[in-house]
Formats: sequence, C-alpha cells, structure tokens
Amino acid sequence: MASTREHSEEEDEEDTKKKNSNTLPLWGNEKTMNLNTLLLTNIQSSHYFKVNLFEYKTYHEVIDEIYYKVTHLEPWEKGSRKTAGQSGMCGGVRGVGVGGIVSTAFSCLYKLFTLRLTRKQVTGLLNHTDSPYLRGLGFMYLRYTQPPADLWGWFEPFLEDEEMIDVKAGGGEEMMMGVLVRKMLTKLDWYGTLFPRIPVPIQMKIQKQLQERFPAVGGPQVGDVRRPGAGEDGRRHPARERSASRERQRPQAPPRDIAEEIALEKERIRREREGSRGRDGNESNSRDRRDSKSRERHDSKTREHRDSKSRDHRDSKTRDHRDSKSREHRDERRREREHRSRDRDRHRSRSRSRERRHRRSRSRERRADGRRERSQRSRSGSRERRRRSRERDRHRDERRHRRSGSRERRR
Repeated sequence: MASTREHSEEEDEEDTKKKNSNTLPLWGNEKTMNLNTLLLTNIQSSHYFKVNLFEYKTYHEVIDEIYYKVTHLEPWEKGSRKTAGQSGMCGGVRGVGVGGIVSTAFSCLYKLFTLRLTRKQVTGLLNHTDSPYLRGLGFMYLRYTQPPADLWGWFEPFLEDEEMIDVKAGGGEEMMMGVLVRKMLTKLDWYGTLFPRIPVPIQMKIQKQLQERFPAVGGPQVGDVRRPGAGEDGRRHPARERSASRERQRPQAPPRDIAEEIALEKERIRREREGSRGRDGNESNSRDRRDSKSRERHDSKTREHRDSKSRDHRDSKTRDHRDSKSREHRDERRREREHRSRDRDRHRSRSRSRERRHRRSRSRERRADGRRERSQRSRSGSRERRRRSRERDRHRDERRHRRSGSRERRR
C-alpha cells in the first residue's frame, strides 16, 4: 500500500510538472507534423502558404488570419479533388489519392506548427471565444502533434461542449464541439486524410472512458451529427421522423477493414449475377427489369437533383446569414482595433511631448547652472587678482622704503 501511494504521488508530481511547464512536447515526426505526404507537399508548394502566410511571424497574426479566412476543417477545398473512377487504395479512401487545392485551414494549421506553439498558446486556442474554427484547429493541432497518452487529458474537459461548428467544405455537416472532440479520439479517417494512429492499449482505454462517460448513448457518435436534411432548428422533416428514430435505435456497426469491404462487395455482385441468370427465363423479363431499373435510376437521379438544389438553396441562405453576421463581427473588431490604435497613438504623442518638455527644462537648468558656475569662477578669479596686485604693491613699497633708508644712512 505504501509503495502504491508513493507511486501515485510521483505520477501526480510528474503531471503537475508537465502542466506548469510552458514548453509543449512534439510527438512523431518533428518535420512533417505527422501529415500525409501528399497533403504536406500540396501545403508547402501552395502560393498561399509560401507568399501570404510567410509574411506572418507571430502567433497573433496567424490567429487573425484564421479568424477571417477559415470556414471549414477539411483538408481540401470543395470540388478541387476528383476521385471518381478510381478504386482500391487510390480512390481517396485512405488519403493517398490525387491531390487538389489544399484548404486554408490545413495551411494555417501547418503554419502554427512552424511557430512551435507553447502550452499557454494552445490553451488560448482551445478556449477562444471569437470563432469556433480557432478552437477546432487547436484540437487538430493537439491530435497531430501530442503523444497519444496525453490526448485524453487535453480533450476530456471539452467532451460535452455544445458550441456548434460546420466542419464540411461548403457546409452541410454541423456538429457540436464535444462531438468533434469525440470523433477525433475515436476515428482515424478525416475527410480524405488520416490522423496519427493511436496505439491499441491507449485506444481501448479511451473507449472505456468514453463508455463510462456516456453510457446511455451506446457510442460517442450516435445521433450527434446534424444531417443536411434537418431543418434550421435541428429537427427532421415530419415524413422522415420514423427513419431518424430507427437510426437512433440501431446500434453502430464496428468499422471494417477496406479489403474486407471490397471482398464483400465482390461477393454481393457475384450472387446477384448468378441469381439473375437462374431467375431469367426469357429476354422479355430481362428487358422489363432493365427498363424498370433505368426508370428507377432516372427517378432517383431526379429526386437527388431536386433534393440537392433545395439543400443548396437552404445552405446558401444559411451561409449568407452567417457571412453577414461574420462581416458585422469583423467590422466591429476592426473598429475596436482602430479605436485602440488611436488611443495608443494619442498616449504615445502625449508621452513624447512630456519627454520633450522634461528634456527642455533639464537643458535650461544645466545652462543656468553653467552660467552660475562661470560667474562664480570669474568673481573668485578677480578677487585673487586683486589680492595678488595688493601684495605686489606692498612688496614694492617695502623695497622702496628699504632703498630710501639705505641712502639716508650712507649720507
């Protein structure tokens, strides 16, 4: 018991030392930030990173850039990365497919990595109140750079954070900040790229702690993401309430390997072909099925096109409202900065005028002291000269008197 208590006390002391230290350790590759090679190459060769972000040398300048420019947390901009027609490992599943236009979010994230943030700066990012994307990039910085054993200590206070953030490029996947944190702890894929892999013992420990923290949900991600079909208040259309309830009641399936999914898909296609050969007795039935399938595909495409147009219209309205709010907030912040800069300039001008007056008064005092010293020196010199002249006259008179006395004695 005593040894166990001593061991726990040593661990507590190490944790307090880590928290009190302002330097933040880096885990993994200290040059690439554990980013995918394709993504890192696109970041380093982009004009935005080489020219725009190169001018920013301080943490606060990059924070302002994130506040004004970042609107999502995906690695690629919307529509810039084409993965259609590719299969297997090159289909964008594992983050090694063809590149595109790298997003502003990941460029700013790598810029923060080049600044080597301190513990205090990362804490300021996680608790920032101006923009949810500043907080999201703070969590992503921790997920990419920190040791897996320290992730729970960083993320645990924010597991029930209810601030909303839209992480998808172009909008349409709004979620709570707590759901985002849980997703980073439990998922490896992130919109076409990968997070650093967490060792299995640490991952099992995190899963156990999440299940203890959220026992009634059945998983950290079920029913938390706001889907594109939802309304402005987060509720589904009345016609879709039944399917939504079924989704909530259905348990979450465990993640399967990519090779296993491909094998299952091939087996399903083979079974469908064999069943179609056994069932089809004549060509007329096959033609009817083909025609019905083509009609169903055409109808499904039409419905999808109509739904996508309605979603785009709702998303554009939401974006316009959000952009107007962000513009008003940006204008207010700009006015506050201008007011603060004017106050600083006024204070500096007043301090400079006070310094000038002080210097003038000191120079006047020095000149007056010099004049007094010179006048004193001149008065003391004139007294000394008069004393010397009197002594010379006295000596001369004495010599004359002695000479006259000697002449009289000779006579």
